[in-house]
Amino acid sequence: MITDFDRFAMNRALVLAARGLETTQPNPRVGCVVVQGTKIIGEGWHKRAGEAHAEVAALAAVRAAGLQLAGTTVYVTLEPCSHHGRTPPCVEALIAAGVARVVYAVQDPNPQVSGQGAQALRQAGIAVESGLMEAEAVDLNIGFMKRMTYGRPWVRLKLAMSLDGRTALANGDSQWITGEAARTDVQHWRARSSAVMTGVGTILADDPRLDVRLQPENPEEEPWQPLRVVLDTRLRTPVDSRLFTTGGEVLILTQDATRGAVFAEMGVTVEAIPAAAGRLDLVAVIDRMGELEVNELLVEAGPTLSGELLQQGLVDELLLYMAPKLLGPHGLPLVDLPKLNDLQDALGFTVAGVQRLEDDLRLRLRPR
Repeated sequence: MITDFDRFAMNRALVLAARGLETTQPNPRVGCVVVQGTKIIGEGWHKRAGEAHAEVAALAAVRAAGLQLAGTTVYVTLEPCSHHGRTPPCVEALIAAGVARVVYAVQDPNPQVSGQGAQALRQAGIAVESGLMEAEAVDLNIGFMKRMTYGRPWVRLKLAMSLDGRTALANGDSQWITGEAARTDVQHWRARSSAVMTGVGTILADDPRLDVRLQPENPEEEPWQPLRVVLDTRLRTPVDSRLFTTGGEVLILTQDATRGAVFAEMGVTVEAIPAAAGRLDLVAVIDRMGELEVNELLVEAGPTLSGELLQQGLVDELLLYMAPKLLGPHGLPLVDLPKLNDLQDALGFTVAGVQRLEDDLRLRLRPR
């Protein structure tokens, strides 16, 4: 039977898991609390790949406090792992600790775990319950869940526009449509992404860095940099692009990778992707991102690539920043889409969230 305290403890575990929002790639964000009676006696969260999982960190915190683990209840946001990866299985640590009950929010979709962790715990005589605050746990790891289930990342398309749906003036000037708060918000979405992708048209027009410029909690650490991906059919990316002046890896996907020797000398990876009619196969691109263990892919691109992704149904979520400005009918459009003759054919979205960022609004939209 799930109690109010169970919900309180799981909510705390979710708060802990969110601390790893920008650091755990390609692993999921997981939080854990250990409870004796109705008192939390240990907490932990997964910080980054290769380091202790949330359960192990929480058990260690209890031991460090000189407290007993036998008979405790453990709340964890994801089913405890049962396989050897970079670290030993968490179920072994829980069984060895003598815990009495494990409550987890959502089953791990990883085929190496999926249900096996819970089964191992039950076989050891530990009471197991699942599904508590499942929706919140899924949303926290939406990219990991999708990649493990379908082999593809969760694709977010970020766009910024004026009230009349324009992204720039007719001359291409777009700095800045939105204010500083909105631009800082984008930095956090980059930081939680495994990769940031754009098209060569944006590279040629804006020369973006696409890096994370947030200050880490530990000033001695460098900020996490996602993989930056450029779709460049004919390999037109300039070698002096600002993209190559900051930390982090860059991957250029093109039709003919044999012409990428100059980039290889710079430490930039160039890979061939199937193309047709002068454009890269976007399905193959997204599949490749899944192969590279990209959980969340943030796309910051111009109207052509954005429109193609939307038309092909490859966008899972739209991050739309709206500035209280009017740029007029000659401004550049938000996305390139074919002419519609019937309103029924319009792309439709549901609103997943709205947030005010000083004078701007950020809408989170998901396709119907």
